[in-house]
Amino acid sequence: MSSTRTRIAASIAAAAGIAALAAAPASAADGRCQAAGIATLKEAGAFKAVRDNGISVATAVSFGVAPRNGLPEGFTFNTVIPFHTLLADHRAGDDSLFIYPWCG
Repeated sequence: MSSTRTRIAASIAAAAGIAALAAAPASAADGRCQAAGIATLKEAGAFKAVRDNGISVATAVSFGVAPRNGLPEGFTFNTVIPFHTLLADHRAGDDSLFIYPWCG
């Protein structure tokens, strides 16, 4: 598992009170992916709710998001991904936990 993917997974664990790690720095391309994800949430009228409360895997999937290699260990469709973790995953490029259709 790459260090970026490990940091993202640890950040998700932090939401459950286990540990916290900083997000990886964004590249220009991954920054565009993140901006496209924010735009998608705003277009759907879901940005504020996701920013404030995170998003469940099931809801993310309803937006067309797909787990990159199946659901990560410990995840279910009810797992809530905190907004800061969602942003970090968008910046992780090929090391992201999920594939975002707007990041082509």
